[in-house]
Amino acid sequence: MNSVKPTIAATAPHPVSPWRGTVAGFSASLVGIGLARFAYTPLLPAIVDAHWFDASKAAYLGAANLAGYLAGALFGRTLAAKISTRWTLRLMMLLASLAFFACAWPLSFVWFFAWRLLSGAAGGALMVLAAPTVLAHVPPSRRGLAGGVIFMGVGVGIAASGTLVPLLLQQGLAQTWLGLGVIALLLSAIAWHGWPTDNAPATGTPHPRRTPSNGTLKALYVEYALNAAGWVPHMIFLVDFVARGLGQGLQTGAQYWVLFGIGATVGPLLAGVLADRVGFGRALRVAFLIEAVSVAVPAMGAGTVWLMASSVVVGAFVTGTVPLVLGRIQEILVHHLAQQNAAWQTATVGFALFQAIAAYGLSFLFSWSGGNYHLLFLIGTSAMLIAFFIDVMAALRGSQPSGQSAL
Repeated sequence: MNSVKPTIAATAPHPVSPWRGTVAGFSASLVGIGLARFAYTPLLPAIVDAHWFDASKAAYLGAANLAGYLAGALFGRTLAAKISTRWTLRLMMLLASLAFFACAWPLSFVWFFAWRLLSGAAGGALMVLAAPTVLAHVPPSRRGLAGGVIFMGVGVGIAASGTLVPLLLQQGLAQTWLGLGVIALLLSAIAWHGWPTDNAPATGTPHPRRTPSNGTLKALYVEYALNAAGWVPHMIFLVDFVARGLGQGLQTGAQYWVLFGIGATVGPLLAGVLADRVGFGRALRVAFLIEAVSVAVPAMGAGTVWLMASSVVVGAFVTGTVPLVLGRIQEILVHHLAQQNAAWQTATVGFALFQAIAAYGLSFLFSWSGGNYHLLFLIGTSAMLIAFFIDVMAALRGSQPSGQSAL
């Protein structure tokens, strides 16, 4: 009997420090979304210039990552149920790292497309699994801050896409892919032992005064999807608007993208701190209003300072809204971890799908309208305002678990 006990102890789940888990979640966001998706944007011109692929095929390769992301978000939890969440997270980070190395050799369009697709799938699975797994082991009073740190990895990746990638490109295109692969592997190693061994919450959660209706969740799904559409004008057209719409040139336009990346880096942290102070529901409504004003700025013909502020603020909420929505789901489904994970998956899938639809739809509208930038930003503003009013109406119907007022 004595010889068996050490074996049992060695295989039993052991608690992981919440902050080690938070670092692991940050690393997963940085690898799976920040680098795997956003590093491709500055690499696109280099791929075309190096004659790896022509411009039209290179654009399809960018879309492959979005398609893979949707697939990963759909099937990530299914894979985790079969092989454990911890090992799924580890394997998805390794898959994203391997994809960087594979893309250093453009053997064929099919080869490159497949690896970009797998890279996106890894990112989608990491987005669905990483944060809920970690936050289940973080005290409720600190989940806003911890969630902000986790999703800050996305913003760091956006910032790196405008700074690190150009530096690596000085060594060559293939060397850039290899360098990104090495960085991803290092981050995977840092995260390896940081994942919790089970999904059971390690801390207590406050009891809600009433059980929320299913309508609260449905409203949140719609709001998150509308946000995805509202960000598209800045995410796709901001640089072009400054460069060509305002006639300031590509270099100036790129500087606004750097500001967008800076905002995306600090946004989750600031949003998380706000949520810890006022609650996720109130923080989310404040976010919707600030986003609506900020998205409208380019359509209002405001000056340079206002446009710079718009770039930073929208960038901040592109990443900052993510921990707010996840935290809101946890508020609504306070005692049901499995339902939280399923709800977060639904929200992520809806976000990915609606963002893709909005991107194609607004691109078509831009072409159809003869290059009317203002129309795009007004549509984005409308999406944000509708999200705000939906959330307020859901609160006024008395479906909030904590009994908070609408505002």
